[in-house]
Amino acid sequence: MSMDKTFNAAASEAAIYAAWEQAGAFRAGANAKRDETFSIMIPPPNVTGVLHMGHAFNNTLQDIMIRWKRMQGFDTLWQPGTDHAGIATQMVVERMLTETQQPSRAELGREAFLEKVWEWKEQSGGTIINQLKRLGASCDWERTAFTMSGAPGAPAAEKQGNFHDAVIKVFVDMYEKGLIYRGKRLVNWDPHFETAISDLEVENIEVAGHMWHFKYPLAGGATYTYVEKDEDGNVTLEEERDYISIATTRPETMLGDGAVAVHPDDERYAPIVGKLCEIPVGPKEHRRLIPIITDEYPDPDFGSGAVKITGAHDFNDYQVAKRGGIPMYRLMDTKGRMRDDGAPYAEASALALSVAKGAVELDEATADTVNLVPDDLRGLDRFEARKRVVAQITEEGLAVTTRVEGTDEEGNAVTRDVPLVENKPIMQPFGDRSKVVIEPMLTDQWFVDTEQIVGPALDAVRDGRVKIMPESGEKTYFHWLENIEPWCISRQLWWGHQIPVWFDADGNQYCAATEAEAQAQAGEGVALTRDPDVLDTWFSSGLWPIGTLGWPEETEALAKYFPTSTLITGQDILFFWVARMMMMQLAVVDEIPFDTVYLHGLVRDAKGKKMSKSTGNVIDPLEIIDEYGADALRFTNAAMASLGGALKLDTNRIAGYRNFGTKLWNAARFAEMNECRPVDGFDPASCTQTVNRWIVGETARIRETVDAALDAYRFNDAAYGLYAHVWNRVCDWYVEFAKPLLQSDDAAIVAETRATMAWAIDQCLILLHPIMPFVTEQLWGDIADRPNMLIHQDWPTYGAADLADAAADAEMAWVIGLIEDIRSVRAEMHVPAGAKLPLVQLDLDATGSARLDRNRALVERLARVSEFQMADAAPKGAVTLPVEGGTFCLPLADVIDLSAEQARLDKALGKLDKEIKGLSSKLGNEKFLAKAPEEIVAEQRERLATAESEAEKLRAAQARLAEMA
Repeated sequence: MSMDKTFNAAASEAAIYAAWEQAGAFRAGANAKRDETFSIMIPPPNVTGVLHMGHAFNNTLQDIMIRWKRMQGFDTLWQPGTDHAGIATQMVVERMLTETQQPSRAELGREAFLEKVWEWKEQSGGTIINQLKRLGASCDWERTAFTMSGAPGAPAAEKQGNFHDAVIKVFVDMYEKGLIYRGKRLVNWDPHFETAISDLEVENIEVAGHMWHFKYPLAGGATYTYVEKDEDGNVTLEEERDYISIATTRPETMLGDGAVAVHPDDERYAPIVGKLCEIPVGPKEHRRLIPIITDEYPDPDFGSGAVKITGAHDFNDYQVAKRGGIPMYRLMDTKGRMRDDGAPYAEASALALSVAKGAVELDEATADTVNLVPDDLRGLDRFEARKRVVAQITEEGLAVTTRVEGTDEEGNAVTRDVPLVENKPIMQPFGDRSKVVIEPMLTDQWFVDTEQIVGPALDAVRDGRVKIMPESGEKTYFHWLENIEPWCISRQLWWGHQIPVWFDADGNQYCAATEAEAQAQAGEGVALTRDPDVLDTWFSSGLWPIGTLGWPEETEALAKYFPTSTLITGQDILFFWVARMMMMQLAVVDEIPFDTVYLHGLVRDAKGKKMSKSTGNVIDPLEIIDEYGADALRFTNAAMASLGGALKLDTNRIAGYRNFGTKLWNAARFAEMNECRPVDGFDPASCTQTVNRWIVGETARIRETVDAALDAYRFNDAAYGLYAHVWNRVCDWYVEFAKPLLQSDDAAIVAETRATMAWAIDQCLILLHPIMPFVTEQLWGDIADRPNMLIHQDWPTYGAADLADAAADAEMAWVIGLIEDIRSVRAEMHVPAGAKLPLVQLDLDATGSARLDRNRALVERLARVSEFQMADAAPKGAVTLPVEGGTFCLPLADVIDLSAEQARLDKALGKLDKEIKGLSSKLGNEKFLAKAPEEIVAEQRERLATAESEAEKLRAAQARLAEMA
């Protein structure tokens, strides 16, 4: 049966994948022929997730590595699974309940709501797994893990595995060792979901903002001389003031101020450091006094140089408050509304005033119970409260004013004082799922004391047991871990691993794996209440390497595949996931989780812009697969995976790599039509024909190139090397070079060439398979009946030292060089494509003559040479072509119009020079470089490089014309 004319990816990929699965081709240990293992843990996608370009890129690289190692005979495991994704899943299910008009989460209650989550997970939670299969991912799907497997309430199908047991055991162990504690710290708070969230779940977006300037009156009507000076020390402003001016973008938080800070070197405020000032908000008779302190944090050159310190609602202020022992007051409830609980405002103010005067020392726990919100603001949304605070301060005349010129009703020029409000862009934090403004909030949470477990994770990278690539990743890793803060691991959600801690009526804590064990600790009859919070998903996914392999049980998989080999993941979760896995595995089992970490950046569009729905530049990998096939997308991913390089996805490249697959297919069809079939026992070293010896040597070299590239995680080098070999050397040159041999009258030559071509194409399929598995597997089966599928074909080990022939390499390089030179001249000089030209030999040594004699027919056909001539000197209007051992020339005087060609080149070069000048000027402008987006600057540099390269080619053509004249 003959091959189809083309590879129909849409029709074939599903069938090929099904055949792999049916054969158990992905199972751990499949095709193992050696004791060495190679294991990769998939970065678990959210169970709510759908495949995006980041997933497609990341999983392509993992699949390349696992297929390569599997073919090399390693005992491989690519461990798949999904993360329960607490906040994302809870959001999806709550939305589903609303859309289907079911009772809300609050109406259902915790237990019934969790049943709904499990129902949703069973029906829709496998979406991304099926999408990964379309990409060709060869994970051991029978081992698919889930970070909530074995949890209470899970359906029977989800009780396979003990991930929940592992998570709870680790929490209890770390609690008992003093590594986990409950405390009050500032966290990112999402008022919509009413939970703490991680930094990774916060999107900082530039929005239009305002900077208000207010006066904080000095206590007791005190005054001081405020002096401003220029850089030379000359006084530019001197006035008596009874206030200190501050600037803020969040006036509603003024009610929680604990101090006003100025820089120690700021001479303007030296006279009032240590004095008290009044917060200008709330009933006048109950306003709080706060101290003026010094700290390195304020910038004397920004705003007034004085900063209000609101430790419970700002991360920078929190650090200042911690350093200075400043009280921190929480102003808002869990929904981001001004608190309406706690003590009356008057009592709270009196207490706070005592604190300011030093009469009372207030710890964080006590400060958090104090409600400093005036009655008229209680219960208001924080942004509505902001409007009222600004209005009240302005009405009282405590807003800093600025003088502006205008006209009155009669058109007369007047000047007046107006409140100073700067309109300026600010970076605002939003919840990536809720899309509401995140509030820094002082709350009770559970924390891991990371300082106690970070040391081994730092040492593992420092001493080389774990290698992070690229090296810039190691620097980031060290920076984060050397400055690590306590890790907030609690979330105010229902979906997740509920924290295994119970409280009695007095607040005593009992940490245990089960309620029965906690009750035993507390004593019979003691009423206990379980902490309602759940663990952050980063805590459970931090145990992914051991949890998926069956720990805490001593399983065969754990003994065989842990520590794992390579982790391939995005650089954005280096701290959130990679570093935490390092800390957790070392703390729990005293072992590194992997030996190599390959980090990559964000996949962007062709212009380097971040993909976003609002920009409209999101590329859906499934649509790409539908249109171009999975192989084209995979090859594109590999080709752009330069270590530490920018990941720019261009659909034109994808289309080009689909054509690459078609090129390979056509070469295989050519081989089939010429009866080139694999020969059992074929020895490539036995070839006698120069062309065949040459392609055998080239194949040996590309095998070495691919292995070296993949070994160094230089996926782009492997892809580009294979592209050049398959497209240029095999499909273009070798197919053409082999045609005369296949038509030879010598049966032995024909047989050798058929066997060599079949072998060369088979090697292309084997070496390409990790990157382009579908088309190669299809061809492998179509070309011949095989004892095994390509996925389990042994990876070759031959090298250039075994198979390369120096004489054959030199001869074919000489022939290819001559043909390419002729083609280049034809293209430069705009010689009509159909025109054939004579090739004039001016001088040639014996070696060159022999090479030409043996390959004359190839040069004639592939360079469109009409005849071979000999001459002592180049005729007028000819272009000389130097080769090793001699010189040729191409007479062009009668083929092209020299003057017209010169005019064309001059015009094109003039246009290019103008473009180059403009681009160089723009890129030499420091203002442009400072203000233009990074992707725009990169685009301009790329355009300049392209223009310069094209101009160089045109000048070379001009030089040829000058030579001809």
